[in-house]
Amino acid sequence: LVSVLSSAIIVYRLPWTWKCSKLLMKFIHAGLNTIAMILAIVSMVAVFDYHNASNIPNMYSLHSWIGLAAVIFYSLQLFLGFAVFLLPFAPVWLRAALMPIHIYSGLLIFATVIASALMGITEKLIFSLQNPAYKESPPEAIFVNCLGLLIVIFGALVLWMASRPHWRRPPEELPKAPRPNGGTSEGTEAESTMTDCSSADKPDVGFNSEAARKRNLKLDEAGQRSTM
Repeated sequence: LVSVLSSAIIVYRLPWTWKCSKLLMKFIHAGLNTIAMILAIVSMVAVFDYHNASNIPNMYSLHSWIGLAAVIFYSLQLFLGFAVFLLPFAPVWLRAALMPIHIYSGLLIFATVIASALMGITEKLIFSLQNPAYKESPPEAIFVNCLGLLIVIFGALVLWMASRPHWRRPPEELPKAPRPNGGTSEGTEAESTMTDCSSADKPDVGFNSEAARKRNLKLDEAGQRSTM
C-alpha cells in the first residue's frame, strides 16, 4: 500500500503525464489502486493464516486495528471512485461535490497506512529481538529504525506533491464555441470593429456608389451607340 498507493496518488502530479489524456490517466489511477487493493487483501489473508497456524491471537494490537480500518476505508474509496469518477453515469454536479472529499480521504488513508506500517515494524522488532533485545539497539534495530525514517520522509514528499498547487494537473482547454457564420469570438470582435468602421464611413460609401452608377450608365450608352 505504501508504494503502489503513493504511485496512484502522484500519477496526476507528474509533469510528463500532463500531455496524456485525462481519461488515460483515470484508467492508470484506477488500475494502480486496484493492484494495491488486491495486494492488501492477499497480505491480510496471509497474516490471519499465519496467526491461526501459530496460535497467535488476531486483532488485539493497535497496529491491526488501524491496518484493518485502512483496508476497509480504502475499499470504500475504491468503490466510490469507480462508481462516481470512472463510470460515465454520475452527474457533473455530484462529481464536483465529491472530488474534494475523494482527495482528502485518499490522503488520509495514505497517512493511516504509513502509521500502520511504522507500528507494524516496531511491533515485529519488539517481539523478534530477544538476545540482544530491541532496547539494546542491535544492528537489526538500527536498520529498521532507519527504514521507518525513510518511510516517513517518503510519505511527507508524496503529501507535499499532492498538496502543492503548482504540481496540479493543468485544466484542459475547452474548444471555442463556433459561431453561425463559422467564425470564433475573435472573429466576431473583428467583424464588429469592421462594422463600426463601415458605419462611420457611410456618407463616403454612398457618394462613391452614386458616382460609380453614373459612370456605368455612361459606359452603357457608349456601348449601345457603338453597336448601332
